[in-house]
Amino acid sequence: MFTAYVVMVVVTAASNIVAAVIDFVFAEWVLGNMTKYGVPHSWINPLGVAKAVGAVGLLTGLAFPVVGIVFAAALLLYFVGAVATVLRARCYSHLPYPSPFLLMAAATLVLGLAAV
Repeated sequence: MFTAYVVMVVVTAASNIVAAVIDFVFAEWVLGNMTKYGVPHSWINPLGVAKAVGAVGLLTGLAFPVVGIVFAAALLLYFVGAVATVLRARCYSHLPYPSPFLLMAAATLVLGLAAV
């Protein structure tokens, strides 16, 4: 079980770091999507920071399990908000972007709780 947790932490953290970098470089498609969702462009950097901090927290959780569980829960809530934002904007075809991140955060949380 612990091996599955470690693998999930690494995959989830890496995915969130990549997503944060995409936010930090203000990718044109991100700006377009944020406009469609009604999210101000000024929020892109803080949202990227949240993803990056979440990833670092997950990795820290490998040494301090409680920290990893807290950050997995935080990322889960973050991506529940992301999915809700996409649904609120009625951009249903965009759900495949935040949904895998939501599922990875959920899996990391469940495996973290099981590994403790």
